Amino acid sequence: MNSLLVSLPDSVLREAVGDLPAGVEVIEWALDGPAPRPRFDLVVTPYMGATDRLAHLAGVETRLVQSQSIGYDGVDRVLPAGHVYANAASVHETSTAELALALILASQRGIPAFVRAADAGEWAPAHHASLADRTVLLLGYGGVGRAIESRLLAFETTVIRVARTARSDERGMIHGFEALPELLPQADIVVVGVPLTIATKHLVNDAFLGQLRDGALLVNIARGPVADTDALLAHATGGRIRLALDVTDPEPLPAGHPLFALPNVIISPHVGGASSAMLPRMARLVREQIKRMLRDEPPLNVVLTS
Repeated sequence: MNSLLVSLPDSVLREAVGDLPAGVEVIEWALDGPAPRPRFDLVVTPYMGATDRLAHLAGVETRLVQSQSIGYDGVDRVLPAGHVYANAASVHETSTAELALALILASQRGIPAFVRAADAGEWAPAHHASLADRTVLLLGYGGVGRAIESRLLAFETTVIRVARTARSDERGMIHGFEALPELLPQADIVVVGVPLTIATKHLVNDAFLGQLRDGALLVNIARGPVADTDALLAHATGGRIRLALDVTDPEPLPAGHPLFALPNVIISPHVGGASSAMLPRMARLVREQIKRMLRDEPPLNVVLTS
């Protein structure tokens, strides 16, 4: 009978994973110190702030290191040689898309101003732009981008898709990055969902923002360093554009940062995937990876081989 040794970072995920086939041994290890065993079949990392802990895998034999995040920027610099690394595609797309839509709707319909007025006991009606009939540019078209698009279409928007490489699919054209100078001035709303790489760091810079029409909304649900914070501040100050940011650079954004004070800026504290949907979906992915190992099938979502 096949046997597997699996490490999970905490009891919460262990309980969510539930019963496993005979022969699967599970121990808890949060990669917060030396490995308790010299070999694991599957190591699941903690959800946030785990990148530096990957160094504890040095000298440990694994078949698969499973992240609980979609993004894996910086992992290639820390992951010791000899490991296969998978991201958590299928876990966070829905929740992140929900938050992106929530940020868009809150900004479009003036929800923060209504809440502030209500907190002060004031009745403050105002006229705001709809989401319907707006043109939304999706910058990045992976799983999160597709999930956002599906929801945007139900709001009767025009969606422009942009990815690193131009291509087409059943919904039409996906433009390449090189088309941004032509496309950005057409957008009422830009949603940034690209992975953080050398090529995308500060992709959203002064020149990028300068191509947006007055009153445009920029939503960042990617990684903070994809956008130049100084450029964001310069273009948002005075209200020329609006911002809705789930990620910032630095992160956390320091108390008293000038972005916090701008009424045309909404900031959420990097909670795109942090919803009730995450734990059961992560547990389902772990169970699937274990089943595949027991059947000697290749794992899902492999993004790095060190």
